[in-house]
Amino acid sequence: MAEFTYNPVQTVQANQPVVLNTSIACPRGYVLHRNESGIVTLRGIVNNACGCFARYQVTFNGNIAVPSTGTVGPISVALAIDGEPILTSRAIATPAAVATEPPTTENFFNVTSTAIITVPKGCCVNVSVENTSEGATPAVPAPQILVQNANLTVSRIA
Repeated sequence: MAEFTYNPVQTVQANQPVVLNTSIACPRGYVLHRNESGIVTLRGIVNNACGCFARYQVTFNGNIAVPSTGTVGPISVALAIDGEPILTSRAIATPAAVATEPPTTENFFNVTSTAIITVPKGCCVNVSVENTSEGATPAVPAPQILVQNANLTVSRIA
C-alpha cells in the first residue's frame, strides 16, 4: 500500500491534477511518485511467470470547494489514467450560495472516488486526481476549485 497526501488548501485549475506528497511510499517499487507532483505511476510488475497483469485499487478522498472569488455551481474531481478522467470515478459536489458578510462560497464538501486499475505485465500507468469541473455553458470556462486534505491511497490487490 502507498499513501499520498496534501493537507493545505490548494487551487486546482480545470483539467489539472491535485498536487500530492508521499506519506507512505511503496517499499517494493510497484508505486512511484515524486513529491509535489500530482502523478502516481503504477507498475505492471508480476510475481510469477503466469501473471499477465497487476491490479490496483486507487481511492481518493478530500475536501473540495468553489473559491470565494468563483461562481457557485457544480464542481468535481475524478481519477484519471494518463490524463484521461475515469468518468465512473467522478465525484460531484454542488455548493449553494450562502448569504454571509463578507460574501463567501468556500463551503467545503468531502468527496471520495475509487477505481480498480489493471496494468499489463511490463507496462506502467500514470494515475492522477483531476479537476473535472465544467462551465455552466460551453461558452463559460470550467472553474478552478479548492482542494484540502487530499488523500490518495493505492493498494495492490492482484
